[in-house]
Amino acid sequence: MFVSREDEIVALQKLYDKGTFQMVVMYGRRRMGKTTLINEFIRDKPSIYFAAQEANVRLNLQMFSEKVYSFFGLPETAGAFANWHDAFMFIANRAQRQRFIVAIDEFPYIVESDKSVKSVLQNIIDHELLNSGLYLILCGSQISFMEKDVLGYKSPLFGRRTAQFKIDGFDYLDASKMLPFASVEDKIRYYACVGGTPHYLAQLDSGLSFEDNVKDLFFRPQGYLYGEPTMLLQQELREPSMYNSVIAAIATGASRLNEISTKIGEDSAKTIKYIKTLADMRILHREHPFGDNPERSRKGVYGISDNCYRFWYRYVFLNHTGIESGVGPAIADTLVFRDLPAYVGKPAFEDVCRQYLIRRNRGNALPFLASRFGTWWGADPITKTNADIDVLADNKATGQILLCECKWKNTPTDAADLHKLISKAHLMPGYEEYMFMFFSKAPFTESARTLAAEHGRLSLVKVDMLFD
Repeated sequence: MFVSREDEIVALQKLYDKGTFQMVVMYGRRRMGKTTLINEFIRDKPSIYFAAQEANVRLNLQMFSEKVYSFFGLPETAGAFANWHDAFMFIANRAQRQRFIVAIDEFPYIVESDKSVKSVLQNIIDHELLNSGLYLILCGSQISFMEKDVLGYKSPLFGRRTAQFKIDGFDYLDASKMLPFASVEDKIRYYACVGGTPHYLAQLDSGLSFEDNVKDLFFRPQGYLYGEPTMLLQQELREPSMYNSVIAAIATGASRLNEISTKIGEDSAKTIKYIKTLADMRILHREHPFGDNPERSRKGVYGISDNCYRFWYRYVFLNHTGIESGVGPAIADTLVFRDLPAYVGKPAFEDVCRQYLIRRNRGNALPFLASRFGTWWGADPITKTNADIDVLADNKATGQILLCECKWKNTPTDAADLHKLISKAHLMPGYEEYMFMFFSKAPFTESARTLAAEHGRLSLVKVDMLFD
């Protein structure tokens, strides 16, 4: 199933329509749909798609040669290209006469087996391909490699790319397009547990309830997502056990460097190296209170970027023994589903609400054009207590700010809840116009609706409105 990625398809097509040489770099974590996107784009175009293997130079060259010969209708008896220089020169010569696409998936595997490939390709681009009709796509799942060894300024290929695409998981709305069978609330719960990885969403069974899908995927030893996160870490990293420990520490409440270090029993200098690697892989991120300078703020906290990883390390990783012994479904019933409303409410539902605002802002459908989005926590100077604001958006140039509360509870939202949000305006001084938005899973009471109507700058958003 191919859903969303409309912007990427349009951008790729615009480059294709130019008719000139293009070198597109595409990268992102595994399972994000990079290959599906490439295949959707090239399916009606003359193209060679080659998925490199974690193998030696000879084997990859042989397989690439077969793809090239097949595309040009040449006999395989011609023999494999002797080296990558010959292979790219052959492509360059043909590209002088016709426009076609060469998509090389998992490009890092080729470089790992032949370090000279980048320099060889750079030389052929500069001297042979710039005036050709070749549309080259270099794709990879190793994010740090693609950013440093392909896009980085020290790479021989630096400056040769004509476009780059970082493919992330779907946001809540695109993810919902793969869940036509689910209710509005279940779409948000699925997003909170499975995340926005297209391949994971495709594993959900439309004939099962939310609870049964979660049990089958996570809480049975044969479940598709039971061992998925650790398996991917083992493929990418040398010390998966340490990285597992770091992610698990964050998933269970540690958010600052000293807290994570203490929880895993390592010094901060060593811990920060693991955190940086996971951040480069887009598994972790660091967030600062809204308005703080990231370079100077001492209030930054670490979080897990992917909801699937967040769910897995919070509930599956720590219950490994029980799941292996066959009581995984019971663990889900007695421990996980009881805790799920709190888990979905923060930060998953808040993330959904922020994504909603970002989408609305892109369509010029907010009260003002916002330039920043985030969340805030800190001390309330009036009450001398800790306070927080779930989601914020502002435009410093126009002096406007939007403060949002996100409530994932079954109890109706009344006027008192709205007054509590409005009272937080003093936490964000210096703006000329304050606006408010309240997101609620439960219905709004009549008193809440009356207050919103009278206030004029207070909007109420029910869960189903997130999917309008």
